[in-house]
Amino acid sequence: MMKRFFIPSVVGLALVLTCGAAFVSSRAAGDGVRGVYVEARTASVFAGACHYNGELTTAGREAVMAWSVKEGSWGGVQLAGVRAVAVVGSEANLTDSAAARKAELIVDGNASAAQANAFARAVESTYGAVLGRVVEVRRAPVSFVAGGKSFKVSAPGAAVLDVEALPDDLCCRMPQLVWYAPLVPVEGRKVGYTRTASYAGGAAGEPWQRTGENGAFYGTFSF
Repeated sequence: MMKRFFIPSVVGLALVLTCGAAFVSSRAAGDGVRGVYVEARTASVFAGACHYNGELTTAGREAVMAWSVKEGSWGGVQLAGVRAVAVVGSEANLTDSAAARKAELIVDGNASAAQANAFARAVESTYGAVLGRVVEVRRAPVSFVAGGKSFKVSAPGAAVLDVEALPDDLCCRMPQLVWYAPLVPVEGRKVGYTRTASYAGGAAGEPWQRTGENGAFYGTFSF
């Protein structure tokens, strides 16, 4: 157990901000959309400086992002209960905002057609810079189970996330070792331990899988 969460004792933020105009537009279209968010990157987000530097130019080019909407509407469409997954791939580490990106968005098939369309518009409008070119938007089963400090997300045949909290909130006690920020703004941001995260391959790029690393973030999203 200790090995999984070992962080070297070395003292070592890239926030993605939307422009003012886009933010105003999103606020006008959205009405209190809020819920649970979790993401997993293909790089450790909480690690020693040497580990971070070793991955900066060779890893961290992909991520799985997941939303579970608790309340709110977009364009007059109620979105409570909508679940969705996005997979993003980039030509460089996701801290490089200038590198070309492409994404695949999967909205749970239990959402109505109006909800799926509204959520897709909301995500593309609010997080367009993060996702880059959204190559494909489709509906398929998406499960999102958040229990205490664990998160299990699955879009069968596409993407999987299994994330749990770090013991003793290490990311809060050792903030100097958190090298990234979540891809989207979240409240109550915490670093998560990625038991597994994978993408089967498709519109967002080649297949990949990551296991056993401090490579996730979770918290509450709103727009």
